[in-house]
Amino acid sequence: MARLKADAPFLHGDVDLTEVTFGRFTEVGKGSRIAYSEIGDYSYCDRYADIANATVGKFANIASFVRIGATDHPLQTASCHHFLYRSADYWDDAEVDEAFFAHRRSRRALIGHDTWIGHGAMIKPEVSVGDGAVVAAGAVVTKDVAPYTIVAGTPAVHLRERQPNEIADRLIALAWWDWDHGRLQGALADFRALSAEAFLERYGG
Repeated sequence: MARLKADAPFLHGDVDLTEVTFGRFTEVGKGSRIAYSEIGDYSYCDRYADIANATVGKFANIASFVRIGATDHPLQTASCHHFLYRSADYWDDAEVDEAFFAHRRSRRALIGHDTWIGHGAMIKPEVSVGDGAVVAAGAVVTKDVAPYTIVAGTPAVHLRERQPNEIADRLIALAWWDWDHGRLQGALADFRALSAEAFLERYGG
């Protein structure tokens, strides 16, 4: 029997979720924390991922110990400590700074379809990782990543193309990630065996 289901995410132990919307056939690894985020169909994260204020597309592969939407502290004020905005933790008659949290949640990280975020990588707020892109293990991504490119390093820089531009454009136009579950299964042997170019030739991309 298939382990993943369309109607509910598969959650491993010690998962911490706050206002998360899941698509179909999703999975969350042990000890992961996800807040104020949407996780698209077939996407998963491995152990101890930390995802906040993010929109994750379909078929995203998020490795262990990845951090997406890493939260910032205020730098323009006299202190950057969180007593400024988590004030109620320190004084009975103080309130949290709701405007600060609202601003933080508005700074969305966007992860495209069919992406691979390597072990221990960090994606900063307001960064977009394009469809088909790969982020190498340990990378710190501070700028947008173009579709079907591979980035690495701290800060992350372009390493090479995952697919040539022409093939990448055709894959995006084909948008196989929007196929229904049955069609995906029907094409499974070709996904496994064919090059991207041969797959496009067969499926009209």
